[in-house]
Amino acid sequence: MGKLIQEKCVACRRDAPRLNDSEIAHLKPETPEWQVLTEGDIPRLNRVFSFKNFAEALAFTQKVGELAESEGHHPAILTEWGRVTVSWWTHKIRGLHRNDFIMAQKTSVFYGARSPA
Repeated sequence: MGKLIQEKCVACRRDAPRLNDSEIAHLKPETPEWQVLTEGDIPRLNRVFSFKNFAEALAFTQKVGELAESEGHHPAILTEWGRVTVSWWTHKIRGLHRNDFIMAQKTSVFYGARSPA
């Protein structure tokens, strides 16, 4: 795993700059399983995680929620039977910030560290 896992989110103000295309391209290799998607003119990091059942998906959702609370940065999470979709972006700037890549990497680590049922 890359170095982003060791970083903490920093408070982001409304006037914080969005990442530009070059900065996104530089950080993207740190989160190879994540896609940069644009929804409503807002770029987001998006990933679908697979599980054996709803209980595993729900437990993962809870862990991501706890991570989000501890870092003060919150994603959109869709929990379904056997899958969880997580989308990270910075609401205040309506785009991507370094925080989003930090959280995407931490989310991936949680997924990789989960115990099989």
